[in-house]
Amino acid sequence: MTASSYRFSEAERRGVYRAMFERRDVRSQFLPDRVPEEVLKRLLEAAHHAPSVGFMQPWDFIVIESREVRASILELFNEANDEAATRFSGERQALYRGLKLQGILESPINLCITCDRTRGGPHVLGRDSVIETDLFSTCLAVQNLWLAARAEGIGVGWVSIIDPQKLANTLGLPEHVYPLAYLCLGYVSEFLEKPELEAKGWRSRLPLASLVHADLWGQRPANGLAGSFDDEQNA
Repeated sequence: MTASSYRFSEAERRGVYRAMFERRDVRSQFLPDRVPEEVLKRLLEAAHHAPSVGFMQPWDFIVIESREVRASILELFNEANDEAATRFSGERQALYRGLKLQGILESPINLCITCDRTRGGPHVLGRDSVIETDLFSTCLAVQNLWLAARAEGIGVGWVSIIDPQKLANTLGLPEHVYPLAYLCLGYVSEFLEKPELEAKGWRSRLPLASLVHADLWGQRPANGLAGSFDDEQNA
């Protein structure tokens, strides 16, 4: 067996990278079309196959279709969003208020991915030094679902402007369960060429060359790696 024996085919590799590069945080492009149950099940299976420290699998999935529940969540968003807007001023505040940052009612499905902070017991293999690895593991489930959704032509939007304790209360979560990600899911009219925040001038993508260090912080790679990043940035 050679080092490359386990590689996917070229077409399969292109599909994986395409899902990564074309994934978008969707807010404004949702269609009302129903997501078939078998497709949703595939997305949840993908999320459930994420890696987790100590194989703790701390996630649960709350599928929310109720208009009443989603309206309650929208109220929480509006409250947090109004408060967040006050942290900016002038043109920045005007730009913020003009951004659409959720699709809670427009998307046919909302999904809350939670983290059970007690799963696996008091001593989970690999978690003693970094207690937050349960949260990190749940984030990997979110990413798995997001990439699978892109492959299925389904948009996902993460609603992070919301008070987690109020969200937990609204969804009736036990005290030890944390609402890590509140997501909006649905088919879309389009996937934007660029992330919406980049397209609207909120932030630009950082050049990768400025983020890669060699051995110690602040040391640039001495080999051709740094040069290849620079070439890519200037292309």
